[in-house]
Amino acid sequence: MKHLCLASFLLLTSFAFSQSTFNADTYSVSRNDIATNTYTNDSTAAALVIYEYGNSYIDRDTYTLKTEIKKKVKILNRNGFDRATETIYLYNNSKGKEKVSKIFATTYNLEKGAITKTELKRNEIFEEHYNDQYTLVKFTLPNIKEGSVVTYSYQLETPFIYKYHPWEFQDDIPKLYSEYNTSIPGNYDYHIKLVGTQKLDKSESKIVKNCLSAFNGSTADCANTIYVMTNIPAFIEEDYMTAKTNYLSRLEYELKVLRGFDGHVDNITKSWKDADNELRSDPNIGRQLRKSTSLKEEVANLLTDTQNSFTVAKELYTYVQNNYTWNGDHKIFSDVSIKNLIKMKSGNVSDINILLHNLLDEYGIDVKPVLLSTRENGLPTQLFPIISEFNYLIVQANINGETYLLDATDPYLGFGELPFKCLNHYGRLLDFDHGSSWVPIEASIPSSTHYQVDLKVLGETVKGDVKARYIGYDALSRKKAFFANKNDYINHNADRQSEITVTNHDVQVSDKNSEKFHETFDITLNDSNITQDMVYLNPFIFKFFTENPFKLQQRTYPIDFGHKKSYLYSVQIDFGDTYDIVEVPKPIQAKLPNDGGDIILNTTVNAQKLMLFFKFSLKNSLYDPEHYELFKQYLNKVLEVQQNSLVVLRKK
Repeated sequence: MKHLCLASFLLLTSFAFSQSTFNADTYSVSRNDIATNTYTNDSTAAALVIYEYGNSYIDRDTYTLKTEIKKKVKILNRNGFDRATETIYLYNNSKGKEKVSKIFATTYNLEKGAITKTELKRNEIFEEHYNDQYTLVKFTLPNIKEGSVVTYSYQLETPFIYKYHPWEFQDDIPKLYSEYNTSIPGNYDYHIKLVGTQKLDKSESKIVKNCLSAFNGSTADCANTIYVMTNIPAFIEEDYMTAKTNYLSRLEYELKVLRGFDGHVDNITKSWKDADNELRSDPNIGRQLRKSTSLKEEVANLLTDTQNSFTVAKELYTYVQNNYTWNGDHKIFSDVSIKNLIKMKSGNVSDINILLHNLLDEYGIDVKPVLLSTRENGLPTQLFPIISEFNYLIVQANINGETYLLDATDPYLGFGELPFKCLNHYGRLLDFDHGSSWVPIEASIPSSTHYQVDLKVLGETVKGDVKARYIGYDALSRKKAFFANKNDYINHNADRQSEITVTNHDVQVSDKNSEKFHETFDITLNDSNITQDMVYLNPFIFKFFTENPFKLQQRTYPIDFGHKKSYLYSVQIDFGDTYDIVEVPKPIQAKLPNDGGDIILNTTVNAQKLMLFFKFSLKNSLYDPEHYELFKQYLNKVLEVQQNSLVVLRKK
């Protein structure tokens, strides 16, 4: 109970502190709003939304959806000047178009101790054609300075009510107060989804009778809801994340059922059973999945063991990889034709992977297509089917009790390996006989990089040999560079570190889609710090990180590496009978919470040799944002080990 009271007290005092200088309660501009030029909770912020308000409702007369928007923004420094420009996107098609009206905007400044107001003029509002579907309305508030406060309001009107106006609580600048009011008639049934990690401070609903009426005397009641979120941190993108849309805190609406005043019921949002039926008969998916490849005779000579299902699957997979080229098109629901792919030898994602699916099926392999959304495209909703959210298609194969996820668009992928962009947590397995289902999308094996270094101190030089082994995604980039131009790869590898000279470079890799990439080479250290009596040597000739990728004060979304991975570094230093050891790196052992990873550094001395072993592992692909600060410390420790480790030898 003490902890609960303390947490409540801290929450209240935090909010009160934010409110003490800025007027976050209303749209009105106070002197403090203009005079206060810092935001303590985020010293990096260039601008701050002090107050914003939205109100959406179905108009009683026009039956269109209207949304009133008000916003008050503080410009903290010059980097925030772009916040004085508002761009409104208006959608249009053959059935109607969206409109904006009642635009009012004002800039407030303090000049010689007095508050001045500069209002936006009508001729400062511009409209321009964006594309066939959108028109832009833009305006920039006048007289902007560091410290200005701007307010603007307008009303949107749309006939497209299937998607109730969404509301973004979070932006890439912080917000003190964000409120959204909705009035939804009972005959409009929406899926309502709160996305993101931020929590609502207020969510209250009440029923308002007879808010909407029809010509025949029918009426509908409305659910009026108020949503409030306060002290919202800025959303800043950083490395190791998927699409921003997965985490940006917002409300989204999708019309599920529309009940007309005449009694007609229109089911707008389909069930997955409905979606499966539509996909089964779809000419680009379902019908193509039933097409014959007419390639059995061509590939028959390539198969070395037709009695072994796994061997057959791998050889068919390699055949498709090497004979058909992906054209870079992600449009998986249009212009799909197995016949054209076989003829032209090039096609989109669906072309290539449906061909793979059909070939495997013709040879008795249990296969199903899987729809997914790539990491940059965002996560598809799992509440109901929105087929447009998917932009990729792969194949699931079940062979001898094992499940493999296959994508033949990249000739460098190993069997069961997906492009990194596909590692987006889950996809939809299409099974037209038993119904589709969600399946996890994960890397088939952990990735790793392992350097094994053998050094020897020879007079005034240090020489040695290196064995480098890469597995999974760490091997993928190496394979692509090597097979693209072997000479360039070896030359680049020799030049990539000025501290060493590389000779006798040899690569051991069987083929393009091998899971592993091995290479060996000899090295000479160019900057050996050897004096007449002493040797100073950093044993980390190769470094896994050059800087800490985690730099934010606070991260509100998960750390998503996409796959598990580990880094291993082992070095043996032969110092002969000429030197004694004076200093070696101190041992380290640290773990991430919930056994999510570890750092291990050990050194041992055996006769005339020093052995050092370093391991840095990430045992999960996804980590909660609550561990962000620990991750920063974790990576700092890795950098410290790489940069500051020192072996000191003294001549006997």
